[in-house]
Amino acid sequence: MSESAQIISLLKRSLKTKGLTYRDLAKRVGLSEASIKRVFAEETFSLQRLESICSAIGMTVSELVRLAADSREPLSQYLTLDQEHILAADPQLLACCYLLINGRGGDQIRKRMNLSERQLRALLVKLDAAGLIELLPKLKTRLRVGPIIIWRADGPVHSAYEQQVKSEFLRTQFLEAQEALHFRSAELSAASINILKRKLEQLACDFAELAALDVKLPMGEKSSVALLLAFRPWVFSMFDSLSRAQGTGSAS
Repeated sequence: MSESAQIISLLKRSLKTKGLTYRDLAKRVGLSEASIKRVFAEETFSLQRLESICSAIGMTVSELVRLAADSREPLSQYLTLDQEHILAADPQLLACCYLLINGRGGDQIRKRMNLSERQLRALLVKLDAAGLIELLPKLKTRLRVGPIIIWRADGPVHSAYEQQVKSEFLRTQFLEAQEALHFRSAELSAASINILKRKLEQLACDFAELAALDVKLPMGEKSSVALLLAFRPWVFSMFDSLSRAQGTGSAS
């Protein structure tokens, strides 16, 4: 794929992940929807028009070019089992890795974790040795994984933190402006179940793409969020107790 095609593909993905249609974009840049569609179809972007479109999406042209370059060599979302064991065994190392993946620099990590420069260097050396980052001069780093890590369901990180994460994550009423909880239960066909499963998988992909787009934003322009997706055949235990109660009643 050419560089220009890579940039246009990233623009389209950015629109999708931010929930913007061509009509929305047209209104923001002062063009008709037909004109926007033609620009994307014919790939006729002047520098001025590209700048206005990027601004409407919430990024600069330089950020777009950098993201397009980074996307040519996508980072792995999966760690080796050894890497997971290393992180699970050292909460401080896991926290440092998480902050790095989310775009924090060395000074920000030192302040957030209350570390000395020597302590930070020791953590970065361990992450470099584990193949998770490349340690550069002046405590700069280059990631070898991210921006979203998919942990093994039966792996050491899940084993160490699963119960703690679940209990802390659900310890709220989900009533704040940036919180949401949707629970639905129904009887569905196998076809409908497969459709919903694919939609959840797509939502997880969208979350990862948004994280990649926002990873370089200043800390004041983003906040740490988590997304919990769950889906399985399930019957509320209330029905079991009602069945038992009914059975007891009919026997008497």
